[in-house]
Amino acid sequence: MNERTLNDPTSLDHFARDGYLVAQGLAGKDITEPMTQAICHALSPLQAPAEFEAEVGYPGSPESRGATGGGTPRRLLHAFSRGSVFRRWARSPEVATILRCIMGSPKIEMSQCHHNCIMTKHPGFSSETAWHQDIRYWSFDTPELVSVWLALGPEREDNGALRVIPGSHRLHPDRGRLDKNLFLRPELDENREMIERSQLVELRTGDVLFFHCRLFHAAGRNRSDKTKISAVFTYHTDDNRPIPGTRSDRYPGIPL
Repeated sequence: MNERTLNDPTSLDHFARDGYLVAQGLAGKDITEPMTQAICHALSPLQAPAEFEAEVGYPGSPESRGATGGGTPRRLLHAFSRGSVFRRWARSPEVATILRCIMGSPKIEMSQCHHNCIMTKHPGFSSETAWHQDIRYWSFDTPELVSVWLALGPEREDNGALRVIPGSHRLHPDRGRLDKNLFLRPELDENREMIERSQLVELRTGDVLFFHCRLFHAAGRNRSDKTKISAVFTYHTDDNRPIPGTRSDRYPGIPL
């Protein structure tokens, strides 16, 4: 693996250059075990609100909620409000310290609008996610947000781990390089060259991926026999405000 870790003293410089870093083992068992237990309880029986694979329409998704596998959840939404372990992690000193360093501000807020969710990738009915930037969904004064992805089990190529394109957060591709849904068009030579430089981000339980909202990333299907789960929260500095009247302004930020 070529991901940057906090064991490297220059890792924060690498975040500015590459748009991501991995903090190995940042979350201990006091976080990962009760969080995993809470998620298992929320999945069976399913505790709303949730987004379903059939609703996203990505490759590999069931065609509809009524089709075989149509009840497969993709995300459990509003993770911050699902229990104390989620709130404790999202506002933890470990997360806050790294964010303050890489974002260059002591005042950080967690967005309750993005991601604030549990990502689930189930065997059999999980979908592929094409190359995209998260900022395409979000509306802030400046496109400077960081997502914090906590692995609650091994994340590998066979179960749909993320792939990232290092340095792509500093690029501003022309609109013609993106399709109607703002995914990279892989048939274009200039996009193919970018994708060929991508890195697989393998994680172990408790590892945490910090990545910039403009970093192009993608993920494959879960071809293993176990569900992959991850907790994901997104942060911005308190002076980077959501644009009024947009989805990003629906709920107030949570100060760290």
